Amino acid sequence: VQLAESGGGSVQAGGSLRPSCAVSGYTGNSYCAAWFRPAPGKEREEVARISPTGTRIYTDSVKGRFTISRDNAVHLQMNGLTPEDTAMYYCATAQWWDCGSSSWPDNPTTYWGQGTQVTVSS
Repeated sequence: VQLAESGGGSVQAGGSLRPSCAVSGYTGNSYCAAWFRPAPGKEREEVARISPTGTRIYTDSVKGRFTISRDNAVHLQMNGLTPEDTAMYYCATAQWWDCGSSSWPDNPTTYWGQGTQVTVSS
């Protein structure tokens, strides 16, 4: 499995970005995908997750502003960006039965991208 992120960048507050994560190596659509970023006081924060069937969850701070979607890649539409959204964003995937488990996302079969930087200036 290989993940390759793109689409980060620098914008002013209120702007939009759409990072994408190209996913290869899975058979079919059996994997879930999520975006993570570092968070104060935590190792990381799960920003958004999408299941193989399209069920989505979001962390509270991005609800109504970010939308995760998938086709042959996983996308994160980020609208209404604020300086607090500045971070390196990482894409992660795993087989659907590992997503949300007690060991998620530290399962041995979770795959990570290299990260894409999002910078929001005030």
